[in-house]
Amino acid sequence: MDFSFTEEQSMLRDTVASYLADNYDIDKRRAAVASDAGWRPAVWKAFAEELGILGAPFSEELGGLGGGAIENMIVMEEFGKALVVEPYLGTVVIGGGFLKHSGHAQAADLIGGAIAGENIFAFAYAEPQGRYNLADLTTTAKKDGSGWVLNGQKAVVIGAPWATHLFVTARTAGGQRDAQGVSVFLVAKDAKGVTTRDYPTVDGFRASEVYFENVQLPAEALVGPADHGLPLVEKVVDEAIAATCAEACGVLRRLQEGTVEYTKQRKQFGVPISSFQVLQHRMVDMFINLEQSISMTYMANIKLGDDAERAKAVSAAKVQIGKACKFVGENAIQLHGGMGMTDEMAIGHYFKRATMIQSAFGSVDHHLARYEFLSLGQAA
Repeated sequence: MDFSFTEEQSMLRDTVASYLADNYDIDKRRAAVASDAGWRPAVWKAFAEELGILGAPFSEELGGLGGGAIENMIVMEEFGKALVVEPYLGTVVIGGGFLKHSGHAQAADLIGGAIAGENIFAFAYAEPQGRYNLADLTTTAKKDGSGWVLNGQKAVVIGAPWATHLFVTARTAGGQRDAQGVSVFLVAKDAKGVTTRDYPTVDGFRASEVYFENVQLPAEALVGPADHGLPLVEKVVDEAIAATCAEACGVLRRLQEGTVEYTKQRKQFGVPISSFQVLQHRMVDMFINLEQSISMTYMANIKLGDDAERAKAVSAAKVQIGKACKFVGENAIQLHGGMGMTDEMAIGHYFKRATMIQSAFGSVDHHLARYEFLSLGQAA
């Protein structure tokens, strides 16, 4: 299969890589995540105005660059190399995905605001009891005239401290884990009844516990069909997983390349440890894991437009990514020694991000089970 990029896609990659090389080294990133804000709004503004990459996956009619999933993949892979914390995934991939696929009446205006860097979205879907089941919801939305009343709690909402709007999954009918009865709502974060508890995550991002208490929502807050929103949620989450896999490829590349470089400098018995054959074998295994992850990530992103194959391809890629993050990350730390986990060395920051990606949107075991069901369970 041809994995070659078009000239426009190559230019997008080069543009993002060049900007990050000049403006997003590890010291600047470390200072940003340690600040009260936890990110750099000026960088987000540059993404919107100087680079225009917030419009990469949107059609020209919506003010975007006319791209799609491959453009998201390109941007996210470069972001992984630089450990970018700004909320591209939540805003462009997830928020933009919900608006594009749902046919929401205000999609054009909301996406336009996101492309301009003004609207920032976060996805509030996870609940303490839910594990990775997207339909396991105790958050409820009940009809109130033409609108809705939202109540419940969402956990570990990545990017919520910076968000202007939240995409919230809620149960509007059926039992707690029923596939039917799931709906999606767009909620302004400053709406009355919305409260948050913000905190940093181990990999330098920011997240919130979000609480909804009798939040009044207008009819237009509903995104997609009432009670039948789970297929929309699954589609958008699969796109988010594919983008996260691309980010992981960038992280893995830095882990592998950084380890090779370090072993050329570190000496033992008067020679670089890179000359030891057993360590060469280990680094070859790291490289193989990286290349397999890239291939499966590219395949998953190509398959996103095929609803029949999308979920299987995404889960297969996430399994490979999860295994590679563990293998490459742990070996990178081992070959660096104890200093690999210090804050001063970049490798430790990449390892933390790789560790978080392993469980993002589902662990290896979860996606193995999902792949098995999609391959065998449905046929049975």
